[in-house]
Amino acid sequence: MRIRIQKNAPSGTILLDMPKSHNAISREMVADLIEAFGDFHREKQVRAVILSSKGSSFCSGVDLKQWSEVEKEEDPLVAWQEIASELQELLELMLRFPKPIIAAIDGPVYGAGLGLVLASDLVVASSKASFVSNAPRLGLVSGLITPLLVFRLGASVASRLLLGLEPVGVDLAHHWGLVHYVVSSEQIWAKSHEIAIGISNASTESIQMTKRLLNEMIGESLWSHLISGAAVMATVCSTESASEGIRAFVEKRPTQFP
Repeated sequence: MRIRIQKNAPSGTILLDMPKSHNAISREMVADLIEAFGDFHREKQVRAVILSSKGSSFCSGVDLKQWSEVEKEEDPLVAWQEIASELQELLELMLRFPKPIIAAIDGPVYGAGLGLVLASDLVVASSKASFVSNAPRLGLVSGLITPLLVFRLGASVASRLLLGLEPVGVDLAHHWGLVHYVVSSEQIWAKSHEIAIGISNASTESIQMTKRLLNEMIGESLWSHLISGAAVMATVCSTESASEGIRAFVEKRPTQFP
């Protein structure tokens, strides 16, 4: 199982359950997440969804071992476009999801995992949480994360994360507003469920309309930026630099960019 789902009304939990790969996001996991959110969309007793993980990392980003096989495809660019489109679909689904999504983080978040956090509405984290976008070190570009960072936190913070290439600890992330609640590791799920209970005491229609309003205030520009970001991501993934970065990661050696 790549993910596990559990209902504890008024919350539902989606657990990333690939600890050996540090919950790397494969294409199959993307499909599983889309299906899980669809299930909770239809579950009336679930008023908020908690996105959590098993293991020492929340998410290590995309599954680069799987990505390393793409260059063997007959038309790699088409394959990259499909992968980027699938990730874009997941993130847009989360943003448009009518119920609040609460990210519960108890470990490092890398790359595309940051996209999952930014597409969530509320973030609960422990002192073990950290955030890093190191795509350029792999010859890649954070095409889908960039518009979400600017949307949530502004261009200045986006520059720090995307160009600084250094981990950001939970205290600074809390100061920025990336993290909303800081609790102990033992209290992460309980705090997230407590938030869900508070949400359940409010009007369902009002909560849904509030989320819709928040995300659609600049909705048209955000959606178009995500489309553009996916296109840039696919194009860059097909370059020689990206191929070298991905191979170097899989082979556990230093990169030798052209």
